[in-house]
Amino acid sequence: MLALASATEQSSTAVARANPIRKVVNLLHGLQEKVTAEGEAEKELYEKFVCYCKTGDGELAESIGSAESKIPDVEASIKSDSEKKTQLQADLKAHKADREAAKKSVAEADSIREKEAAAYAVEKGKGTANVQALEKAVAALESGTAFLQTNTVSAIRRIAIEKATMPDATREYLLAFLASGANNEYAPQSGQIIGILKQMKDEMTADLKDAKAAEEASAASHAELVSAKKKEIASLTGAIETKSVRVGELGVAVATMKNDLEATEEALADDKKLLANLETNCATRKKEFDENTKLRADELVAIADTIKLLNDDDALELFKKTLPGGAASFLQVRVTAAETRARALAALRASHGPNHRPGMELIALALRGKQAGFDMVIKMIDDMVAVLKKEQGEDDEKKTYCGEELDVADDKKKTLEQAIKDTDVSIDEMEGLVGKIKEEIAALSSSIEETDKSVTEATEQRKAENAEYKQLIADDSAAKELLGLAKNRLQQFYNPKLATEEEVETPVFVQISQHVQGNLPPAPETAGAYSKKSEESTGIISMIDMLVADLDKELTTAGVEEKDAQSEYEQMMAEAAEKRAADSKLVSEKTAAAADLKEQLETASETKSSTQKELSTTIAYITALHSDCDWLVQYHGARKEARDAEIESLGNAKAVLSGADFSFLQTSRKSSTSYFLARH
Repeated sequence: MLALASATEQSSTAVARANPIRKVVNLLHGLQEKVTAEGEAEKELYEKFVCYCKTGDGELAESIGSAESKIPDVEASIKSDSEKKTQLQADLKAHKADREAAKKSVAEADSIREKEAAAYAVEKGKGTANVQALEKAVAALESGTAFLQTNTVSAIRRIAIEKATMPDATREYLLAFLASGANNEYAPQSGQIIGILKQMKDEMTADLKDAKAAEEASAASHAELVSAKKKEIASLTGAIETKSVRVGELGVAVATMKNDLEATEEALADDKKLLANLETNCATRKKEFDENTKLRADELVAIADTIKLLNDDDALELFKKTLPGGAASFLQVRVTAAETRARALAALRASHGPNHRPGMELIALALRGKQAGFDMVIKMIDDMVAVLKKEQGEDDEKKTYCGEELDVADDKKKTLEQAIKDTDVSIDEMEGLVGKIKEEIAALSSSIEETDKSVTEATEQRKAENAEYKQLIADDSAAKELLGLAKNRLQQFYNPKLATEEEVETPVFVQISQHVQGNLPPAPETAGAYSKKSEESTGIISMIDMLVADLDKELTTAGVEEKDAQSEYEQMMAEAAEKRAADSKLVSEKTAAAADLKEQLETASETKSSTQKELSTTIAYITALHSDCDWLVQYHGARKEARDAEIESLGNAKAVLSGADFSFLQTSRKSSTSYFLARH
């Protein structure tokens, strides 16, 4: 089924990728047929016109007389409406100036009002504070309170100094009274001082009232001015809008009449010219037809050259390889193998924790790349599942082994505490443990070799992908160059100034008027001046530009993918190096542990005659077992759960590659600690 799906996919891809250029060629064929058909139609019209030229002249005098009488009337109407428009434009200019002046007046009034309001607010705050200070001072003096020792004294002193209308003698008297408090002197003249303070309070209260009245009057005056100006602005705005509409209407009317006048004058000139020399016009028609025929033939040659350029077998093969983006932009093709790879990659990563296996990353790199086929990736997945199951089996066996060994060691310890027995069994068990450690060291060494192999395979895959990327750059650049040649060939005919070769002069044809009245029968319809198929060619050139844009997009996308693939490769290299270092460290530690156990065996053999030494050796053996087994017993469930999640994600990825369609359930992620412990 995978082989059939792959073959079908390749066939669909080939058809889809061939379609953009084929579509351009088909459009060029259609344009070629259209130009040929128009040439035949023009020939038929020209033959009718030749017949017309042989029949004689006609009634052009009546048409000329009608035009000559119409022109003065139209000119008079144009002059009248133009004068009205000029006057309205002058009025509009004056209205706009007046409106701007009114707006400026409102703005200036607002600015002045804001400054006055701010000044009043300051004056009001200061005056209110002064009146309150004076009220406190009077109340303190009248109640007999030690006023000169209060904080109000400084405020009264400031008021006395700042008050310009106070007589100098009174100010000096008041300041002297206030100064006596600083020396704790007795001030019996408080009655006179109270009078002075009350008078000051009354004056300041009156000043506040006057300031408030002035503020209210200023605000009312400002509001009245702003209201009047706003009415003026509204009136001017209405006038501007009305007169602007009228100016527009007059402008349209004048333009229409000018067009009518121009058309009438042109028709009059054409009629006079046709009447003066009908034979010359017929000869011009013949010349125009001959030139049209030649130009049409040149156009057909340009189209044929472009078709030949794009329809070449080598060119089609190049476009087939280099225009996947273009094909998709025209046909919206089926789900691609890249999408299947992406879905499989998502399934594979659904349960990844923070510490990835190099083997899993190798599968991810294979899915992201284009070199490895589905069968190869599925085999890699099966191999990885087998590795995970083997590791889990080893964990299960070791857990069982650890449980059994700990029970045996504990029993032995209890037996030795009661009665010392021969240590040969203990020595045998230690030798077995040394053998087990050697097996674990061998397994770690195998893991290191597997990591090195994964690094080698990933490096080879990266080199192949990089070579493919460089080939894509070369192919797409060649395709862009070929499309540029095709576009330039069309531009040489349709838009010579945009072509890279020397500019080609385009013949200019005389437009013969067909405005004929009177006894001369209307001239039969002719093709007129030849018109290049610029609109159709523009569409084809735009399509070529789209294909070039698709190639540019593919080049950009390929560059991004190349950068991402290189980044992932470097990340895998770093992770592989980290894992290799960790495994190497474990090998060293277990080698040291094996050496320690051997030393314990030698010690036990030497001291087996000593009961206490034999008991100590047994305790050390139990300690070693706990050191080696406790972590496995504690994290056995986490390690199993992590492997099950990886096996499940590998199964989902394999199912996707085999044709399944998942909505990828969110898999619970392990914490960084438990996942790391489960992996290591």
